[in-house]
Amino acid sequence: MTTVAVPGISTTAAALRRLYFGRFAFAIVWAAVTLPLAKHLNPLTAALLVLYPLFDVAAAIVDARASRATGSPTLLYVNVAISLLAAVGLGVAGASGIPAVLRVWGAWAVVAGLVQLIVAVTRRKMGGQWPMIISGGISVVAGGSFVAAASADNPALTNAIGYAIPGAIFFLIAAIRLGRAAKGN
Repeated sequence: MTTVAVPGISTTAAALRRLYFGRFAFAIVWAAVTLPLAKHLNPLTAALLVLYPLFDVAAAIVDARASRATGSPTLLYVNVAISLLAAVGLGVAGASGIPAVLRVWGAWAVVAGLVQLIVAVTRRKMGGQWPMIISGGISVVAGGSFVAAASADNPALTNAIGYAIPGAIFFLIAAIRLGRAAKGN
């Protein structure tokens, strides 16, 4: 897909490219640190689980600021609220056990995935958004699986934490694909 020369797109694309590279790096490091702790829900694991949506809050704010030139960032501010609620919910759920954490994590993945999907669809003209569209769709499906997994005989956090890795890869692919739009081509 070629990009359309629209004022502000190259600036927004460059900012998103940097943000997506940062999101890739954070998610990979977070998963590498958190996955070995996934067997037990303890205060450290709970804190790391809360950290992930808090990082999403910061990323959505950066994204919204970068996106002002190319459209309304309203949905990104919705994502800020959703991720803040998820962080609080995970903090509370951490005291209740793995099933509660999976339910909150799953609900957050579904709603945040829908927002990501819609935002990416509205940014198609910019280019580099197909990985974000796919990632948003996968997030919706994965979130449903986390909610379902909460009812398993021995629910585990491993898949919920591992969910950060494909998301990281999609952010990396999107960052690379945004290179052309960032250069103004």
